[in-house]
Amino acid sequence: MRLYRTITSPVLEREDGFFMVYESWDALLSRDNLCAHLRNVNPSDLEPLVAASPGSLELRAPIAGQELWAAGVTYRKSREAREEEAEQSGGGTFYERVYDAERPELFFKATPNRVKGHREPVRIRSDSSWTVPEPELTLAISSGGKIVGYTVGNDMSARDIEGENPLYLPQAKIYDGSCALGPGILLAEEELSAQTEIVLEVMRKGKVAFQGSTQLSHMKRSPTELVEYLYRELTFPRGCLLMTGTGIVPPSDFTLQVEDDIRITIEPIGTLINVVAD
Repeated sequence: MRLYRTITSPVLEREDGFFMVYESWDALLSRDNLCAHLRNVNPSDLEPLVAASPGSLELRAPIAGQELWAAGVTYRKSREAREEEAEQSGGGTFYERVYDAERPELFFKATPNRVKGHREPVRIRSDSSWTVPEPELTLAISSGGKIVGYTVGNDMSARDIEGENPLYLPQAKIYDGSCALGPGILLAEEELSAQTEIVLEVMRKGKVAFQGSTQLSHMKRSPTELVEYLYRELTFPRGCLLMTGTGIVPPSDFTLQVEDDIRITIEPIGTLINVVAD
């Protein structure tokens, strides 16, 4: 099952079709038993959508009253990239120590109004000359701390700003249009397979400017571990979304440009598409 947030109401995709759900997004995401709830929901609380498809829905980012958080340095590739960009500022060893530490790096990424959805534009900071997309498996977590589903995330990152000083990470990561989620949430009661592949493709003027892939098996930390740390001293009454880090890092001579087309695919979740805007 997949759950989509649309301009009108949540839409549930099941084997027997698409249905409007008469329950708020926040109420749904807060449920520990979300999958079972939607499997067993009263038919009177669903409205069939005839001939509907994901492409015909007016999709919004799958976030309403939730916060969006992120984890860093969860892949060796990410650790190496952070060390490279921070070498001149003396922060290179910070990332090695985080990668090897028991406690993960967790940081606040965005309020809902800063999150873009499928086919909505993302942005490059005007004061950054080196910005990349970071494709990430993103967890949908209930108010009780249970992983209820998965979506695709694009964590836009100004590598030059973070590399200047690790304390500048909030400015490198948090700004209007600095991330995207979508197209919807794959509802699941079990973890995704470690062989699940994440694929990034950046198109520029009709040609591939960058392409890369990784697998969840390359993550050092499990999604459950990241959630446990996030929920230790924080409450999320409407649930939360958590980006789990990136294992795909473009080379140091690559930076996004306006009108680049970013495509991130995680099967069986789907493909998130965003174009870079001014």
